[in-house]
Order: sequence, then C-alpha cells, then structure tokens
Amino acid sequence: MRHVFPKLSVSFGQQIFLLASLPLILAGLAIAILVAHQSREMSEKEIRSLETQLIEAKKQELRNYVTQARNGFYYIYGNATPYDEDAKRKVMQTLAAMTYGDEGFFFIYDYDGTNLVSPRQTDLINQNLIDLQDENGTYVIRDFIQTGRRGAGYVEHLWPKPSTGRDAEMITYVTALPSWQWVIGTGVFIDDVLVSVANSRAIVEDRVRRTFVYIGVITLAALLIVFLSGLAINIHQRRLADAKLKQLTQRVFDAQEEERGRVARELHDGISQLLVGVKYALDIARRRFDTGDTRATDSLSKGIDNLSTAIAEVRRISRDLRPGVLDDLGLGPALQALADDFTTNTGIETRFETVVFRNRLTQEAKIALYRIAQEALTNIHRHAQASRVDINLRGHRHGASLTIADNGIANDVPRRKGHSGIGMRNMQERMEQLGGRLKLSCAKPGLIVRAEVPLTQLLPPEDQQGRAPTRISPTMQSSLKSETNT
Repeated sequence: MRHVFPKLSVSFGQQIFLLASLPLILAGLAIAILVAHQSREMSEKEIRSLETQLIEAKKQELRNYVTQARNGFYYIYGNATPYDEDAKRKVMQTLAAMTYGDEGFFFIYDYDGTNLVSPRQTDLINQNLIDLQDENGTYVIRDFIQTGRRGAGYVEHLWPKPSTGRDAEMITYVTALPSWQWVIGTGVFIDDVLVSVANSRAIVEDRVRRTFVYIGVITLAALLIVFLSGLAINIHQRRLADAKLKQLTQRVFDAQEEERGRVARELHDGISQLLVGVKYALDIARRRFDTGDTRATDSLSKGIDNLSTAIAEVRRISRDLRPGVLDDLGLGPALQALADDFTTNTGIETRFETVVFRNRLTQEAKIALYRIAQEALTNIHRHAQASRVDINLRGHRHGASLTIADNGIANDVPRRKGHSGIGMRNMQERMEQLGGRLKLSCAKPGLIVRAEVPLTQLLPPEDQQGRAPTRISPTMQSSLKSETNT
C-alpha cells in the first residue's frame, strides 16, 4: 500500500480497512452496473414486445374497419360500371358518414392523388395531394396509391391530428377499388402507444435508479460494518498489545533483576572473598617484612595466586555477560568455547559440531543463537540430569539452525521446569524478533531444542577477490575469516 500511496502516511489499520473496502466497493459497483444492464436489456425486450403487440392490435382493428366498410358498399360497387357516377356518389356518401371515435374516419383518393372523401378535414376535398410530404419527407398520398394498387397494406406516416392540428404518428390501412381507380382506407393515431412505451421506459429507468440506490445503501452498510468491526478489532488488539507490552516490560525488569542478582552473588561469593583473601595475604606479608620474617614471601605468593584467581573469575563473568570470542572470532568458536566451559564446569560431556557454510549470519542472529545456547545449557545443568549434550550448527536452503540435544530425564516438555518459565519465553521472543522459530521435541531419552533463523538473517558470501559485503564492518570481516578457518 505504501507503493500505491507513496505520499500518504497510512497506518496498518487504515491499510487493512482499504484492503477490505476497495474490493467491496468494486464488487458493489460491478453488481450495480451488471444489474442495471440486465434490467435495461430485459425491460427493453418487454417494451418492444408490448409495442409490437399494441401496434399489431391497431393494425388488425384497422383491417376490420376497412373490411366492414367494403361490406357496407360492396353491393353498390359490384353492380356499377366504371363510369357510374351515381354509384360513386353513394359510396362516397357512405364512407363520409362512417366516422368512429374522436379521431377515426375513412378517406378516398383517386389514382391521380385527388382527395374525394375526408369527413374530418373537409378542406382537403377535391385537392390534389400527390406531392404531400410529412415532416419526415414521406410522400404520404403516393404511398397510399402504391399500396392500394398492389392490393392492400399498411402505411406508417405523420398526419395532422384533427383534435389538435399537430402532426402525430399514424398507421393507415389502404385498399383499392380498381375499376374506379380509387384507394380507400382509414387510419389510427398511435401516439397513445408511444406514450405508453415512453412511460414504460421511464418506469424502467426509475427502477434502475432505485436499484443503484439500494446497492449503494447495502454497500455503505457493509462498509460501515467493516469499519466498526475493524475499529473493534483494533481496540481489542491495542488492549492485547498493551497487556503484552506490560508483561514484556515486567519480564525485562525480572530478567534484569535476575541477572543483577546472579552477578551480585558471583561478585560476593567469588571475587569479593578472593579480594578479601588477597588483602589479608598482603597485610600479613607486610607485617612479616617489617619484622624480618622469612615467611613474608609465602604470604605474598598466596596473595598473588588469589589475585590471579580473581582476575580469571572477572574474565569468566565478563565472558558470560558478553563473550569477546563472539565478536572477535564468530559464532562457531564462541559456541565451541561455551561447550568447553560447560564441560569443565559441570562435568557433562558436551560435543559441538558445525559445517562451514558460505553465507554468514547477521550480528543479531549470532547473539540470539548464542544466548539460546546459553539458556539451553543452563536448563540442562539445572533440570535435565543429563550426562551428554550435542550441539550442532549448520546452514541449509531455508536459513540456518542450531540444535541442542541432551540425554537427560523427562521425555515430555512440561516436566522440564526450565522450559516453561522466563528462559523459554526469552528464547521464543528472540526467534520471533528475527522472524525465526523455536521448536522443542522429546527424544528417547532427553529433549531437543532447535532454533531456526530464516534466509533474511544470512549475509551474502564474499566475492572471489575476498571482499566482504557492505553490511559487514572490517572487524566482522576478520572474525568471519577466522570462523571459516575454524
């Protein structure tokens, strides 16, 4: 997310909210567009079908009107000659009287385009309208004559509506009286159909808009739920983090006090008593020198021996606090020295094995693995009653691992008191900080502690000219070379 918003400061909670919200918004938008498209498409099909049905019903109605009109005067037309003016007059009178509804009427045109009957628009009678065009450029009367001469048919056109005088959509059914060279017909205005279709489309658009509103409301409600859930989780996580921070702080204080107590005990029980012995030996030697006693050199030698022991003890304590060999020679020699000291101090046989690998551990990983080895050996000495310990350090394709196995008592972890207290938590937290993991498993007999660090804690190998990576200081270079030789 920081690559997406490089100039914005986005917290982790905001990142989670965005990651949860963006797919929801996009999904809601996609659903709304799809529903709107499908609704419009289905509604348009239904509207077109409705329009077709209404127009077909109008056409059938017109055809019935014309058929009924022909039946009304057919006996006159059938018995008349082409030049029977009296019969023609009767037929015109009959059709002029056949009006229906508010707008319906019959008309007659001869083949030349002259209007003979137009009961609702009498001003058109006896006018030649062969060149009459509507607003769409359609030659209306020509289409009437052509359609009638072909037999019968429908013509769609614009025509002035008698009630309003304005042009409106009209469908006309036309047939012919060939012997008289007449075309007769009637039409019906379909503006009511068009209004119904337009109203249906408006209803569809209104439904689509309401669908958008409903989906938007649902999306907003979902976003609100996500936000409130994230807020509740964030508050809960903050409380847990605060509680863990307090516990961690308390463990740090406990570890500090424990370490201070250990150092204080070692200073009091070891170095302090040795220095007191040195003081008494030097004091006795001075008195004997003053009196000329030949035993003064013995007292002085004893004091020197005690002082050498105190110096060694100070070095041991310093090495436990921060082993210099870890900084000077590397992790392998430091673990070897730790194993040797553990054997010397406890009498437990300790063997250390390692395979030199080209990648080098970071300083943080070295310290963490060394402290884990210290803690594990301390627990073995205090609780395991073991007679042998095997320490193994090696690299692999997933990183590096340190394994400490003993042949002590307790094949189940809970019985090892040392692995359930602050020492175990310290080891686990060290691994978590490095992105690694700590695993404990039972053996027959004993216990196996395995610490694994990932590849991110390994430095790239030295190049062919022996130059070290830029992350390693000159001091570290010499240490790594010494470790490789070891």
